[in-house]
Amino acid sequence: QVRLVESGGGLVQPGGSLRLSCATSGIIFRLYAMDWFRQAPGKQRELVARITTGGSTNYADFVEGRFTISRDNAKNTVDLQMNDLKPEDTAVYYCRGFKIGDNYWGQGTQVIVSS
Repeated sequence: QVRLVESGGGLVQPGGSLRLSCATSGIIFRLYAMDWFRQAPGKQRELVARITTGGSTNYADFVEGRFTISRDNAKNTVDLQMNDLKPEDTAVYYCRGFKIGDNYWGQGTQVIVSS
């Protein structure tokens, strides 16, 4: 059974930091590119960051150098370090693992940025 379980969300003040983690099981993790998406209320789900099987990373323009995605192939986890958070970063954050023919999502973790 494939499972992706996000953790680390919560309430943080503007300018604060959070570290999200996604623990996976049931897949050969090193074969999957891993993404973090987010979905704010009333908005479409959007890609935040991606890390390839080789460790290359890509970020959405709105990240502006504030977030870092990383993966640990020994622990089968992918993390998203988020710094200098803004109210507009408020959303449910999802991790996704994909390779050609496979596409798995976690259940999401809520991030609220508010004073």
